[in-house]
Amino acid sequence: MRNSLGVMWRERVLSVVLLFVVAHISATMEQEDGCRPSSCGKITNITHPFRLKGDPIGCGDKRYELACENDVTVLYLYWGKYNVEAINYDNFTVRVVDPGLQQQNCSSLPRYFLSLSNFSDAIGYSDITDPYQASYRIDYSVDQVFQHIVLLNCSHPVADNDKYVNSGSCVKWESEGYIYAIAGDLIAEDFEVGCHVKLVTPTSWRGLHTHKLSYTTILEALLYGFDISWMAGACDHKCGNLSAQRSDCQFDSSKHALRCEESSQEDSEGFQEAFLSDQFFNADSLYLPEDQPYPTFMSSRIGVLK
Repeated sequence: MRNSLGVMWRERVLSVVLLFVVAHISATMEQEDGCRPSSCGKITNITHPFRLKGDPIGCGDKRYELACENDVTVLYLYWGKYNVEAINYDNFTVRVVDPGLQQQNCSSLPRYFLSLSNFSDAIGYSDITDPYQASYRIDYSVDQVFQHIVLLNCSHPVADNDKYVNSGSCVKWESEGYIYAIAGDLIAEDFEVGCHVKLVTPTSWRGLHTHKLSYTTILEALLYGFDISWMAGACDHKCGNLSAQRSDCQFDSSKHALRCEESSQEDSEGFQEAFLSDQFFNADSLYLPEDQPYPTFMSSRIGVLK
């Protein structure tokens, strides 16, 4: 009987000690880590690689630092400041919206001139220098994460081109004329005499090609915002420096995860050729602010609408 009581007592003591040790280890790990998710406004799960300005040193990646301003999560992209609408940790995108746009105000316009040509991956995936990209690699193909909306000022009404969406009385610039919007790229054959580009801005709203276009639809697409990809940073974290190790990283949709592979010179050259093909990037649709006299491609990163 004494032996049974002794065994039971020792087991209880051992259980208490084990629980204490586990709790102490867990508390120590939390204290050492110190990188719990941050939140600001409606963005409640800001975690690696993202961080909020002011988070502890070592938490998140400095390249993906966000700011919290007036309870709004803000992302600084090139020379612009955008409000963060959502962070998707499954497909490695973040959706942002231009702060110049206002709900229930059809006269509001984006503040910033931004197009595909502002992003370094527009000249080839292997040449990426920015933390954010306009595309991501999935199952050996390239998907663009946004499309353009182009606003033009025309000296005369455009009546025989269905791609031109009349803004009506909503949009008026200082100069006289008629303001039209185009969803998608404006190629040379669609350019009307007497029209010039006032603004190019991205959108990732999928309803543009499923709805009859009106300026209300255009505004809805603008207010939705646009995605930018941070897959390159995630790939660096998972696979190491891609260019230095000659490795390849892309999203495997069957496993819903990133996949690292060794790439050959031929693979890299073939991918870059596909990336720069007409189906992804067309030099005729390179947009620049109207006050820039000639296309310098990457030298002017972004323009601010005045």
